[in-house]
This record gives sequence, C-alpha cells and structure tokens, in this order.
Amino acid sequence: MGRFPFAVLFLSSLFVLRFCSVHGRIPTTVEGPFKPVTVPLDTSFRGKAEDLPETDPRVQKNGGQFVPEQISVALSADYDSVWISWITGDFQIGDAIRPLDPEKVASIVTYGKFLMPMKNQAKGYSLIYNQLYPFEGLKNYTSGIIHHVRLTGLEPDTLYQYQCGDPSAAEEISDIHYFRTMPVSGPKSYPNRIALVGDLGLTYNTTSTVDHILKNHPDLVLLIGDVSYANLYLTNGTGSDCYSCSFPHTPIHETYQPRWDYWGRYMEPLISEVPLMVVEGNHEIEPQAENRTFAAYSSRFAFPSNESNSSSTFYYSFNAGGIHFIMLGAYISYDRSGDQYKWLEQDLAKVDRKVTPWLVATWHPPWYSTYTSHYREAECMRVAMEDLLYKYKVDLVFNGHVHAYERSNRVYNYTLDPCGPVYITVGDGGNREKMAIEHADEPGNCPDPSSTPDEYMGGFCAFNFTSGPAKGKFCWDQQPDYSAYRESSFGHGILEVKNETHALWTWQRNQDSYRSVGDIIYIVRQPDVCLNEMKVHTYRHGKQEDM
Repeated sequence: MGRFPFAVLFLSSLFVLRFCSVHGRIPTTVEGPFKPVTVPLDTSFRGKAEDLPETDPRVQKNGGQFVPEQISVALSADYDSVWISWITGDFQIGDAIRPLDPEKVASIVTYGKFLMPMKNQAKGYSLIYNQLYPFEGLKNYTSGIIHHVRLTGLEPDTLYQYQCGDPSAAEEISDIHYFRTMPVSGPKSYPNRIALVGDLGLTYNTTSTVDHILKNHPDLVLLIGDVSYANLYLTNGTGSDCYSCSFPHTPIHETYQPRWDYWGRYMEPLISEVPLMVVEGNHEIEPQAENRTFAAYSSRFAFPSNESNSSSTFYYSFNAGGIHFIMLGAYISYDRSGDQYKWLEQDLAKVDRKVTPWLVATWHPPWYSTYTSHYREAECMRVAMEDLLYKYKVDLVFNGHVHAYERSNRVYNYTLDPCGPVYITVGDGGNREKMAIEHADEPGNCPDPSSTPDEYMGGFCAFNFTSGPAKGKFCWDQQPDYSAYRESSFGHGILEVKNETHALWTWQRNQDSYRSVGDIIYIVRQPDVCLNEMKVHTYRHGKQEDM
C-alpha cells in the first residue's frame, strides 16, 4: 500500500500558528548590528544523550533481503532533475565478508505526476563500498547494494509519485513515495520552507529534532555535516560519546558502519519525500585501509557534482528557486591554487543575481563562533576563501561542528560590515557528544592557540588579533560585537525566503513546541547598498593586515 504524500498532508495556513507565541514586530538585519545576547543555559530539558539502540524498531530492516530500504531524494543542479537513492541487500560485518554483486539487482525508478499513471522510467547505477581495517581483531564491513538514479525532464513545483527497485521481481519494488520539485529559478520563486540542521547523529535528541522538522513541513532539508556518528563506535559495536577518551589505544580510528544503515532507516520517512542535501563533516572522515577516507559519505548519498561542474562529492552547488546554494568542503584543499577554490570562483562568477538573487553558502566548521569548542579551528579556510565570498556578496552562511546555536551580525574579517554575510551555526541537531556550553570570551576559557589547528587539514592561521577590541589577544574579553545571539540547546532552523530582499529565519529549540521560536529575524539583502568593490587584504608574516 502506498502512503498519502507528505507534501500534501498539511495546509499552509497551519504554519502561521508557529508564530502565535511571537509578540511584537520581527526585527530585521537592517536594524543591526545588534548588541550581543547570550541566553543562559536552560537545564530543564537536556534529553537523553544516548544513541538509539539497534533493537529500536525505527532502525530495524523491514521486508525481504532485496526490498528497497533507506530511500532518499536529493536535488540535482536545478528544478528539472532529482536523484533517487536506496539500498538493497544486507550489509555484512565480520572477519570473512563477501561483497554483494552490484549488478545483481536493477536500479530503476518508475514515476509520474501525482494522481497520474506512472509511465516514466529511469535507470541508474549501483555500487557497494567496503570499510576495511588492516589490523587483526577489527571487523570489516561491506555495504548492501547502493542505487542512485537521476530523474530528468521534470516540471517545476510539481508533485510526483515514484517507486524504486527491480521491476522484474514484484517483491523487490518499494511502496509508492512522493516528492515535490523545486520552483523554477527566478527572483519571485522560492521554496516555502527550508530546514537546516547540523551534527544530527542518531540519538533520542535526534528524534526530537526530526519530529520538530517534520511538524514544520519543509520543502528541503540541508544537513551540514556529521551525519551518523558511526565513528563513535568500535567495529564490535561498543560506543562512547568521547572516542579518544574511551579508546585511546586503538590502532586506527574504528567505525561501526551499521550505524549508517540504522540512520538511513530512521530517516527514510522524511528524506524519501523531502529532498536532503548533505555536505561532509569531520565525523565522515572514517579512515580505513590504504588511507582511504569518506567512503560511506561519498557512496551513500547522491550529489549534483557533475551537474554543477564539480569533480568532487565534497563541494557542489544547486538552485532552489531563486536561491543559489554552494556546498563547500572543509576537509579537502581550499587553498587558492586548489581545485575547490578554482571551482568556487567559476561557480560564483556564473551566478546571475537577477535570476537567483539569494546566494547561500554552507560548510561544516564555522569561521565565526565564540564557543571554546573548535574555536578558530577553520581559520585557514577563512583566510583562503573569505575575500571571495565577500566579493560576490554571499548573503548567508550556515555551519555546524559546534554543538550549539549562534547567529552573527553581518561581519567580514572579524569587523562589522553591512555587506558581509550573516553567519549561523546550527550544529545542535542532537548528536551523542556533549553540548557546547563554554564561551572563549569568558574568564579563563580562552584556548591555547597551539590547540586550535584543524587536526585533519593541518596548517596554522589563528594568530592574535592585530586590530579591533581584541587587538593583541587570541580571544575577546567579552562576547564579540559580531556575535548577535548565542544559546546552548538542541534544535534546528527554518529559512523562508519571501522575495528578492527578505528572508525569515527562525531557530527552534527541541524543548519548545514547534509553534514557538527561540530566535527569529528577517535577513534583508541590500543589493543597491553593497555594490562596492571588495576590500583588499595582505598577509605579512602569517598575520592579516588591512590595507
């Protein structure tokens, strides 16, 4: 039996109820910069900081071996195409694994418009991946067969129904699922609601976050790194919320790959009908034999890399109506001589702001965060790329990594700037690791600069500030003026672009009703004001100086 489509279950008028508890006028960024606000820690609701067990029915496999499971939808570069992904066959973990044959089951999607015959059919490709360890006693893993099929020639803002699987065997076909395409790219055309979340994991906190997302009925979900947290487990399934603390002597950073399958099963009710776009985080590195990394991330998800002229799953772009999204990789070279930087420059140069007025960028570790956790860790990436984003007037930046919420005033080079982006950290999805609580500007909390470089990418760019209120220091003595609002709580955000210049941003805490908001503001673009050439900086002796 098919299910009635998620996309048509709810009337848009119900969404208005979310703001019933918001009194007074909603502020706008034009009124900023705002004085920094820190919300005191709310200890009334912390949730269970523990993973869902593999015995939970929500992560169990239903159906036969080759019945499609972990079904998901992802966008292509524009409205006329989407990707459908799923898995068939059982994963294996142990000492003697035998990878499945990806050609054993066909990769086919049958689809059509809602309430019309499903006469269209598309074929894709399939693959498996392995997570292998060259050490005795560690269990190896091989995945089920992962299928990716691209549907093309779709109409904008249209509800489609689909089934995936192998039509040659009735028991290997999925139920009917539904998705809605993005609106046509244009200055007056936008998806209604976009959910943004980072560092999700698969805990009881995660379930609260996902429940809130479902009740907000998004048209698109962006997951900004750190997906399953399979790397908090040894290959025997023993887990911890601090891997290095609990397993300091393991020969390699192990992972328990079945957590990926559990995550895919749990998320299917949402992401089989609402497109999910993912960018990698540090928990997706997952090193294995022969120095291979990111195998699960690059295999399990479909990316519009080719469609956006990227040669990598780590960075790509796509349109959602009048919004151009850029997904960047913080765990691959971002140097100005590297492929990612060159791709980014070319992608930005091709953006027509008359067609897609809004330009939004995402990557995992934040450049502007005031928490001690990962403080200034991504400074080398900021030094390499910030000028380019400023030049092309990126409007909004979303990050994860820090397990808390923070929204900035418009900022560029640590200085308030009405033409700089608004940076928003949403690494509060609900993972098993600890919530970020301490701030670097509080007495005694400033980290040792030597502790801040990113362990994976290397390099050191975070020096003492050379100008401004923190001149000569590594941390500010009070909440920086670029930090407008910060709060330690699990939750997620909703972006609603209203027109070419106004977008409503709301952030919701898990402990509140989905009709309540923790933070709310209109992000306002001022294209007529921000037409100046970008500022120029030079770097002397490893330190940045204004020119």
